[in-house]
Amino acid sequence: MPTPSDMTTDLAPGVLDALQHQVAVFARRAEQTRLGGVGQVRNSMDRAAYLLLNRLDQEGPMGVKALAAGMGIDSSTVTRQVAPLVDTGLVKRTSHPEDGRAVVLQLSPRGKARLDEVRASRRELMALVTEGWTEDERDVFCNLLTRFNSALSDALLPVAPTS
Repeated sequence: MPTPSDMTTDLAPGVLDALQHQVAVFARRAEQTRLGGVGQVRNSMDRAAYLLLNRLDQEGPMGVKALAAGMGIDSSTVTRQVAPLVDTGLVKRTSHPEDGRAVVLQLSPRGKARLDEVRASRRELMALVTEGWTEDERDVFCNLLTRFNSALSDALLPVAPTS
């Protein structure tokens, strides 16, 4: 099986250097703006909250372990990040429909409204940033960025020990 250093020998180092630099610049820009949209909603929801609320909206109520697994983070991190969302009424803790002893997290109506507001603002920012792009360019960029994020996530997964 090739090692990561073996895999880079066939690729031009200049392109890889430029790519890693652009990813670093992107990460800095994303952190500076928190990709929070435009207008009054700008920077009004941190990345962790947005990702948690978005997942609950897309996949429905779920337990902490399932939420953590789906996001590739540990349960303790999800518990810590969800606490202020529960405190502010954006997320509700409810009993599991099949096992009343288990607790599931669910997006509240207030959380859904807030998420919709932030999404609209972020959508406006994406339209502004890609204003001169064709629909095809936006599509290609989105597909490549999705592919890049998936590959990066796969590369960062812990390697299971072999026995």
